[in-house]
Amino acid sequence: MARMLPLSIPKLFIFSLLSSFSVILATGEDHGYVRTLDRKLIGLKKEKYSHIHFYWHDTVSGRNATAIQIVPPASNFNATFFGATYMIDDQMTAGPELSSKLIGRAQGFYSLSSQEEVILLMAMNFAFIEGKYNGSTITVLGRNSVFTKVREMPVIGGSGLFRFARGYVQAKTYTFNSTTMDAIVEYNVYVLHY
Repeated sequence: MARMLPLSIPKLFIFSLLSSFSVILATGEDHGYVRTLDRKLIGLKKEKYSHIHFYWHDTVSGRNATAIQIVPPASNFNATFFGATYMIDDQMTAGPELSSKLIGRAQGFYSLSSQEEVILLMAMNFAFIEGKYNGSTITVLGRNSVFTKVREMPVIGGSGLFRFARGYVQAKTYTFNSTTMDAIVEYNVYVLHY
């Protein structure tokens, strides 16, 4: 059986300091499992509104594919490829050319989710690697009706400089190759964040 040692003065001081800090952060009623926090005390300052523009390169064909089918479509829905699911690690570039500046990667998956139309359920993180946003992400989850000129999907969160993100994205097909199924999509992201 382990012997409990009495708290030394430095340990007692640190314990007391940590306890006091948690009391300072809590500003509302304490229910034991949830507290209201003062956002300024945890480093959240004024909320910002940002517009981010880039091109998303979805390459399904070739040796360097960035979208890989992980679930095949249901055989009785070949017209819409219902059920097909792709894991993605797509390049995000500043311009429409794949050779333009790489600003990040769109990582996640999309599934063909309609029995009657070509509609995707998309779940992806825009993981930025450029400038002050390096290491920050924006998370998108939504419905993408592929043949609609401009599609809108919600931003449901983020990390790093996009912590507490919310907003929406607009996607517009820039090019689509019906033979290879490769696409370049222009994205405009409108996001509120701290």
